[in-house]
Amino acid sequence: MKTKNALFNGLFDLSGKVAVVTGATKGLGQAIAETLAYAGAQVAICSRNTNEAVMIGEAIANKSGQKCFGMGADMAKPAEINKLFTKVKQELGIVDILVANAGVTLRKETGKCTERDFSTTININLKGAFFSAKSVLPDMKNKKWGRIIFIGSIMSFIALPERSIYTASKAAIVGLTRAFALENAAHGICVNAICPGPFMTPTNFPILNDEKRYKMLLEKIPVGRFGETDEIRGLALYLSSPASSFTTGSCILIDGGWTAQ
Repeated sequence: MKTKNALFNGLFDLSGKVAVVTGATKGLGQAIAETLAYAGAQVAICSRNTNEAVMIGEAIANKSGQKCFGMGADMAKPAEINKLFTKVKQELGIVDILVANAGVTLRKETGKCTERDFSTTININLKGAFFSAKSVLPDMKNKKWGRIIFIGSIMSFIALPERSIYTASKAAIVGLTRAFALENAAHGICVNAICPGPFMTPTNFPILNDEKRYKMLLEKIPVGRFGETDEIRGLALYLSSPASSFTTGSCILIDGGWTAQ
């Protein structure tokens, strides 16, 4: 029988790996970036706000002892995505792990949505995820190892009023995950999606301050509360690590039981 240390040795160790986490200056993205650094990875932090990205990158580097840096990039623009990954390769090396977390939410009645609303949401949530993953695939294929994690939502599977465009963008992440997984499985690249329910993040602060809406959502969550950011860490680490080598094409819900009903 294997000893405890032999059983777990290396399964969740990211030493020597290079990771990119987009949308990583707050909320779930920041928690994921911290986790990967604590597990031994060198991490590039990306955000539309360059100053925030630099600040968070330095903070994670100081806490983890790993080489990390922050950089600004607009995930709606493929040219800026290419610039980001060129810089990461120069600074840290070939990307082993991509967490395409950058996204925007939109709470708006469908009849009041504009073409700009549609383009902004789809371009960041879907187009940004697609072109980020496309950028890292050639080197991952050459290396015969890679982890790509898209961030979906419970609304990849269900819907709520006033969320039509957002729901469409997150439903598309499921298809993207499965297609990328099938195309790249033979190359040692695992592609999965994390689909969170309501978490205590800045994105959801408007809901927390709206007593009626907050109560309505709580009634849908069997565990009776929103998730805490620390509760994303274990799943993110698993999907980024050697432990997930037989997991690909999965869209894993982490929602307090909401979608089990």
